[in-house]
Amino acid sequence: MATLSLPPELSPRPRRVMLLGATGTIGRATARALVREGHEVVCFVREDRRRAAMQIEGAALRYGDVTTAESLARDGFCGERFDALVSCMASRSGVSRDAWAIDHRAHVDALAAARHAGVTQMVLLSAICVQKPLLAFQQAKLAFETHLIASGVDYSIVRPTAFFKSLSGQIARVRQGKPYLVFGDGELTACKPISDDDLGLYLAGCLDDERRRNRILPIGGPGPAITPRQQGEKLFALLGRAPKFKSVPVAMLDAIVLALAAFGRVVPKAADKAELARIGRYYATESMLVRDPATGRYDADATPSFGTETLFDYYARVLDGEASVERGDHAVF
Repeated sequence: MATLSLPPELSPRPRRVMLLGATGTIGRATARALVREGHEVVCFVREDRRRAAMQIEGAALRYGDVTTAESLARDGFCGERFDALVSCMASRSGVSRDAWAIDHRAHVDALAAARHAGVTQMVLLSAICVQKPLLAFQQAKLAFETHLIASGVDYSIVRPTAFFKSLSGQIARVRQGKPYLVFGDGELTACKPISDDDLGLYLAGCLDDERRRNRILPIGGPGPAITPRQQGEKLFALLGRAPKFKSVPVAMLDAIVLALAAFGRVVPKAADKAELARIGRYYATESMLVRDPATGRYDADATPSFGTETLFDYYARVLDGEASVERGDHAVF
């Protein structure tokens, strides 16, 4: 699959854009790309994210509660006209109540407020794992995707394969001389991770690229698909050390899920932990690539690539002190 590219140039039709989820690493990258392309960007963020919002340059900042339709309309859109809605917003934990509150309901309310403000186009950051929706947050995301498609608003639903931040949690332990942890033999899964900046550029580009209009868009980073074992091997190579792995049985995760699920019938907090364990197991056993619904097989060749930075480029920058790791909420390790 050839790598797609899009030069960072001014939009031929700058628009007024409402951006949700702007304080996350991908949201900040998307804000940078939108501003660089000449769009007027308004970011609606939570009050407790004011410090993080200050890192967003060139965009207007508004504060309120994305979980209430009233605040979205009053504090976000403020009765003004907008052209497009871009959302990088996602639930932080992935447990059922958070997923349905953010990944579904908040998006439904935001889309309604956006349409009232004149918005005719939405770019949605979703996730490639909704292809096989076994978890609450996947089902909530998929439900909003369906709602968006039926809304009559032009849409681009972007499903990235994997993020650098969620594949970088073992850099510190390997530096300390510890083994790299893998499930099974480390070859159970594969992905084509994409950087925040490349993904932000891709999301911003959906506003102008007609080929991405009214489509579901799986997207990965440049280069071939890589397995967890290959990630570990490259990390050791960058450190100039011999590879050292420790295998974690998938059955151990199964036992944890079963125990927490049983305990969760009595203690609600344990039910949330059981869902988190199910999320971990999912990422440990399912590839983040395009999935053939007929066969259930994941296909690296069918997974498009975009951008310039590879995961291993990022590893090198982290090791050199040029980049830092901001962990994802659903990182397995």
